[in-house]
Amino acid sequence: MRSSAVPALPRYAGRASLLLLLAAAGLPYAQADELRQPTAIAGVVAAGTPIDLIKDGFKGTEGPLAFGDGALLFTENQAGRIIKIDAAGTVTVHSEQTNGANALALAANGDLFAVQTANPRVGIIEPASRARTLAADFQGALFGRPNDLVLDQRGGVYFTDSGANANSPPPVSTLKPAKPAVYYVTSDGRLQRLADDIERPNGVQLSPDEKTLYVANTLGDSLIAFDVAADGSVSRRRNFVRLEGWSQDEKGTWSSGADGLAVDADGRIYVATNAGVEVFSAQAQALGVIRLPKKPQNLAFAGNDKKTLYVVGRGAVYRIATLTSGYRGRAK
Repeated sequence: MRSSAVPALPRYAGRASLLLLLAAAGLPYAQADELRQPTAIAGVVAAGTPIDLIKDGFKGTEGPLAFGDGALLFTENQAGRIIKIDAAGTVTVHSEQTNGANALALAANGDLFAVQTANPRVGIIEPASRARTLAADFQGALFGRPNDLVLDQRGGVYFTDSGANANSPPPVSTLKPAKPAVYYVTSDGRLQRLADDIERPNGVQLSPDEKTLYVANTLGDSLIAFDVAADGSVSRRRNFVRLEGWSQDEKGTWSSGADGLAVDADGRIYVATNAGVEVFSAQAQALGVIRLPKKPQNLAFAGNDKKTLYVVGRGAVYRIATLTSGYRGRAK
């Protein structure tokens, strides 16, 4: 394993702490107006909690995941590798040549699952002795860009395919491309398409009781939810909450930017959007937004007590101390 260790950071040694130092010195910080403190969210984060920048400059940041001993894994997807951050904040390369791994999931037996984008597929990538592909196409239609996944207690895998990447050349194949969709792979390997009418399905997550499946639609204005049956099938699709991130960019395109999702021990759902990290109760009440220097792409609770929220996006990794803990029933 090739290591790229950097010195461990103090708990609040990031940009937001620098902002506080500038203010204490009487210096204006409008020049660094991207350095914002998160607002207070009852039971989630205290007012004035610093945002700790662990490191910036990664070639893509996605798929954060709690990984034993308080560590965090995430994918540096444009570099085709997985990065590890230990509890002290030391950054190393965990693995390379990941076939463009984008999002990760960890099974109870230690199997590391990934949605992979270079040669689009979903499967187990570690340990090497158990590596295998679960799905690479649906009824002969190749996946465009598998995006996110979550494991359930039945041994099944929910994942999203956002569709072909407009910035990449189409695969050399005679097979037709699959539509953007949400899928489920059962524990015995059967692939089921659950929904194919979401414009750009992105993040996917289960409630702690696994009775609700959440799906982020990047191009939509709302977080989508489904009821989950005992066999893993879904029903009663609905718009769970409208997102504050719904906005128009400089090109006139409307998008919420909805991306990665996480849940905490109390069932709150956290959504990375254009606005920041939007937090909602399990009853669909908007609780607040954690503002960040850069637009977030994905997030996960990690640390020994799972009371640290890690947020990745636009090449940067941040961590925020929380009042609540992440759900402990799975790695994410």
